Amino acid sequence: MMMVFMFLSLILIYFFLDVFSFQMVIVLMIFFFFMSNFFTFYCSITYFFGVDFYSFWMIFLLFFIFLLMILSFNFNNFNCFFFVSYFLLLSLFLIFYSLNILLMYFFFEFSLIPLLMMIFGWGYQPERLVSGFYLFFYTVFSSLPLMIFIIWFYEFNSLFFDLNLNLNFSFYLNFCLIFSFLVKFPMFMFHFWLPKAHVQAPLFGSMVLAGLMLKVGGYGLIRFMIMFEDLFLYYNYIWYSLSLYGSLLVSYICLIQSDVKFMIAYSSVSHMGLCIMGLMSFYSLGFIGSYLMMVCHGFCSSGLFCLASFYYNFIYSRSFFINKGMIIYFPTLCMFWFFFCSINMSCPPSVNFMSEFLIMNSMICYSYCSVYYMFFIFFFVSCFNFYMFSYMNHGKNYFSFSFNLGYMIDYFIIFFHLIYLFFFNFYFFFVLF
Repeated sequence: MMMVFMFLSLILIYFFLDVFSFQMVIVLMIFFFFMSNFFTFYCSITYFFGVDFYSFWMIFLLFFIFLLMILSFNFNNFNCFFFVSYFLLLSLFLIFYSLNILLMYFFFEFSLIPLLMMIFGWGYQPERLVSGFYLFFYTVFSSLPLMIFIIWFYEFNSLFFDLNLNLNFSFYLNFCLIFSFLVKFPMFMFHFWLPKAHVQAPLFGSMVLAGLMLKVGGYGLIRFMIMFEDLFLYYNYIWYSLSLYGSLLVSYICLIQSDVKFMIAYSSVSHMGLCIMGLMSFYSLGFIGSYLMMVCHGFCSSGLFCLASFYYNFIYSRSFFINKGMIIYFPTLCMFWFFFCSINMSCPPSVNFMSEFLIMNSMICYSYCSVYYMFFIFFFVSCFNFYMFSYMNHGKNYFSFSFNLGYMIDYFIIFFHLIYLFFFNFYFFFVLF
């Protein structure tokens, strides 16, 4: 509850905060958060809120992405930005902090409002209205079955996540539970809102979407899978098959993209499909691999969107055919492109490699026929990351006008993305081995 009251106390000092003060408040929250005792499975428990091993790294990802998001804000109206980002931070924090289904659902829906305000208020093009409507209607339509399930589930007189119930094997019940989180992941066929929202969102909006909003779907899926194991195990082959086919198709679609942000958005769909397959295999290796991929992908995709947005600010284009030969002008950013593309294609010794290795083992244990699909999925993922790096940084450039060489804060943001990734890699290699 200490963390909740710290968030609420920020409302009282809203008009007295600047950028530096807001950053220091978040650093203070991180300090108090890490001061808690996390040596037991359940800790910092109150009646409705608490932190466990499932939510700890999600909150860790949330705080550090928001620190970097504040650094990326380069507009004048900071008070309005603070108001929107504060409520988005609060809603996402309480999603991961809630131990009650109804509270989690409430903040799950509330996070849509500040996210839409970011896209509508600071988006690039007039098409941001269409992308905002895509995001709104997909979220509202998918959340209605979950609300119906919560109303029906209240007959058990408890809405807490510590229950473990054997429900009747109804496909409609399973669909109501899983549909809202599959749209947030997003799974193939429910992913059409993601490229539109990513392309039209500002840099900090893309960082929140890629680094945090996709992980809300995975976190909610983990929570409900633990509560209703038999129900999910009975119908997991449906979602496993759709994700297997979707990851293969989306990884191929990435190869024909000409827009940088479109390619990074579709690569997120492909990676989240692997997470769904790891979870739906119901093996402990797949579960651990999916969780590791969600956290590491949060930093990696956020860094890739930062690099793409910086190039857009320099050249005012996201096309591969114009953003060519950039190694001549930005050799340091080219080095960062190499690191992030290598991590995104799961080169060892990154945690992405370990997570894909664990997911691959769980997929083979679940169905040996998955090997043929896995080969092409991993091959195409490597191909489109190599294609993205080589097209952006090599070749002959097609522009002759002047542009600025960037600002120090841009390199600072990318550098700290990489530092968090390295810290996460070293920590989990130390834990696993």
